[in-house]
Amino acid sequence: MRKSMILSRDAGAVQSRIAVGMSVAILLVVAGWALLRHDTPPSPLVPLRILENYPHDRDAFTQGLLFHDGVLLESTGRKGQSSLRKVEVATGKVLEKVPVDADLFAEGLALAGDTLVQLTWKAGRALKYRWPNLERAGEWAYEGEGWGLTFDGERFIMSDGSSSLQFRDPEDFRVLGRITVRDGDLEVRFLNELEWVRGEIWANVWHSDKVMCIDPESGRVLRRLDGAKLRKRVGGSASGDMTFNGIAWDKTGERVFMTGKLWPQLFVVSE
Repeated sequence: MRKSMILSRDAGAVQSRIAVGMSVAILLVVAGWALLRHDTPPSPLVPLRILENYPHDRDAFTQGLLFHDGVLLESTGRKGQSSLRKVEVATGKVLEKVPVDADLFAEGLALAGDTLVQLTWKAGRALKYRWPNLERAGEWAYEGEGWGLTFDGERFIMSDGSSSLQFRDPEDFRVLGRITVRDGDLEVRFLNELEWVRGEIWANVWHSDKVMCIDPESGRVLRRLDGAKLRKRVGGSASGDMTFNGIAWDKTGERVFMTGKLWPQLFVVSE
């Protein structure tokens, strides 16, 4: 009997040690996995404040927007309706309008020096115009879709609806490099209209009321700007045709303009 009890105690001790060993091993695996994942929290969400608002053409399917020499320059989309426009800020009046070929769907817009460049969605054509007379000045070809475009003073930055941004040469539009945009550990897809603001890339996200403020070196989202107040003013749905799309930076006046597709208002906003 005594021998049986001793054997039983020994077996129990062995099982206990095995259980402890397995628990330690599991904890080490979990800890190691957490270290490998490098969990990064999402960027802070910052509500936008509305400072001013102006009329905006509610028939304008806004695809690109920029501010230069006191006026807004706007690219509008849809086949048969696409255009390049010069717009008066205070009234929303279209001062000049250049129709785009009826078979093209115009997209993002950027200015480099005295050359305006307007993307097209699926045609692979970047249309060039002379500033300020808006005369056509040739075009460049590119692969893939064209969504948003901006200029950082040295390079064009282009989106194609994915989580990737392309840097392109202003002389010939060739690709110079790419970054992948991430918020925390998650890639941000459907990057749309772009603007260069104080050394950051600001990007609308298709079918979202958020603007991503992106580090151009790493692709990391520094913060997200929440356009819920703008949406409340204009109505509609972020997932419909009236999606939030249009950012323009007035460097001299330190103003940020924002609007959307078919929106009746243009807003001056701040963080």
